[in-house]
Amino acid sequence: MDAFALGPVLISLPRLYTIGCALLLLLAAWLLLGLSPTERARWFNGLVLAWVLGARLGHVAMHLDAYAAAPLDVLKLWQPGYHGLWGLLAALIWTAWSLRARLLSMIGAMGLTIGASALWLVLVTLSPLGGMPLQALPDLTLENLDGEPVNLQALRGERVVVNLWATWCPPCLREMPLLAEADTREGVTVVVVNQGETLLQVARYLDEQGLVFRYPLLDPSQSLLMTLEAPGLPTTVLFDASGQAVERHVGELSRAQLDGWLRRH
Repeated sequence: MDAFALGPVLISLPRLYTIGCALLLLLAAWLLLGLSPTERARWFNGLVLAWVLGARLGHVAMHLDAYAAAPLDVLKLWQPGYHGLWGLLAALIWTAWSLRARLLSMIGAMGLTIGASALWLVLVTLSPLGGMPLQALPDLTLENLDGEPVNLQALRGERVVVNLWATWCPPCLREMPLLAEADTREGVTVVVVNQGETLLQVARYLDEQGLVFRYPLLDPSQSLLMTLEAPGLPTTVLFDASGQAVERHVGELSRAQLDGWLRRH
């Protein structure tokens, strides 16, 4: 599992780790730094904002090509795309400025910030609560919109992006044009598997939006959702040319994230 579902809301594990580390940092600051409540609140609130902005802008700077193609994606802060080291640098700069009159507190706050960032990096890297439930393309046959059977294992030979979606899911719909564009790339096959809806609903939506996929499949019983152990929609898994699962994301994909997947694999 790489996300938790709270009703209709999906919370990714990296985001959960971030919240946990931030709360731990706040607790340590309360116990160790000797700041007044006002000073502590000002420093901590500014630190969170500095980290988010620094991490986002650092990520954007490292993926300029992807964001140049869709500049407004920079503002989609709910999407993945944060660089921890850039965030740490921004947080340390803010700490040095905001606590410049309290040298010992400033040094202590910097140490705690570095410690919390290191813990976050370890958690994101090792992902103790996560993992890849499915290791290879499943031997599962689904029908396309023409009623023809398509076996997923038969698609091995190219990189295969499998996306679970539904027309009632706003994040799913936002990422569909990106997936349709990826389906035109050489050596990439995109399989969009609708979960639990009828042929008419799916065909009408794709036709109205002018979206064309080689493999739009129907999964009325949501069998692939259960096979992937997906906590919700959208869920996207990348399989390499040998059919092995190499990347997985629950939630809306960003262009930079998908481009990074395809460059690495």
